[in-house]
Amino acid sequence: MQFIPTSIRGPLFMIVSTGSYLVNDTMMKLATAGLPSYEVLFLRGVAATLWGMPLLFLLGYGRQIPLIFDKRVLRRNLLELAAILCYVVALANMQIADSTALGQITPLLMLVGSSILFGERIGGVRMALIGLGFIGALMVAQPTMQGISVYALLALGNAALAAARDLAGRRVAAEVPGMIVAISAVVVVLIGAGAAHLVSERWVMPEARHLLLMAGAGFFLIFGHFFIFMAYRVGPTGVVAPFYYCFTVWAVISGVLVFGQFPNALAVCGILLVVASGLRRSGVRPVPECPGGLRHPAGGRERADHRLA
Repeated sequence: MQFIPTSIRGPLFMIVSTGSYLVNDTMMKLATAGLPSYEVLFLRGVAATLWGMPLLFLLGYGRQIPLIFDKRVLRRNLLELAAILCYVVALANMQIADSTALGQITPLLMLVGSSILFGERIGGVRMALIGLGFIGALMVAQPTMQGISVYALLALGNAALAAARDLAGRRVAAEVPGMIVAISAVVVVLIGAGAAHLVSERWVMPEARHLLLMAGAGFFLIFGHFFIFMAYRVGPTGVVAPFYYCFTVWAVISGVLVFGQFPNALAVCGILLVVASGLRRSGVRPVPECPGGLRHPAGGRERADHRLA
């Protein structure tokens, strides 16, 4: 991906990531009509593994497969597992607008964490634009916040764990390819979802349409994991984080095209705010450029993955 200008790689990867995740979520939502939630997660993991392992060999990463179990990679993906287990339970017991709205605090937590852990200086303009994106996301989701309970806390836990996941991902060595990290996430969630299903659910035989949906969801899941990891690897957090709100824009598109749900005027205004918050210039202090086109928060050197990064 060296043909993509360095300055726009991070935001572009985040846009692609949120779109990939949204396609995955849409297919999962369709599949949960008739299947238990953790069973759907497990089947999606099986499909993603069947897609991803051959892809690793095609890309020439066969010898690096043991890195799936690298300590820092596993730390990141155990946080991914905890986040998705919280999200599934919250989503099953709350209105989707409420769980979506609570998830929008992730970019704000990412900014705070990056400032503390990596010393990124976030300018006042960028903080204001992040806040603008948060307001826009709430306008799109339009939560009622009725029946706030332990499920709302789980939704907040998902947002916090997602931010922790992405912060942990920035500590993964540059020598570990992004696709290895993505497949590791798939495997960890597959194992965790399988265990959760055995403990709390009964197996329901999936129909052909369920299997087709899971095959599609697994395919897009890999690229969601890959591009969100790469977005924070190649771009400063303050530049990349606002584009996380594109998830709400993709959600509206999915609602219109798949579920026949059209946004009202308030949601349209929210979408415009989300877009504006990402397109304005960054207030982040530049960080040193590395030889391979990657940026390292501490000014160190990273090796670019010229095939995928």
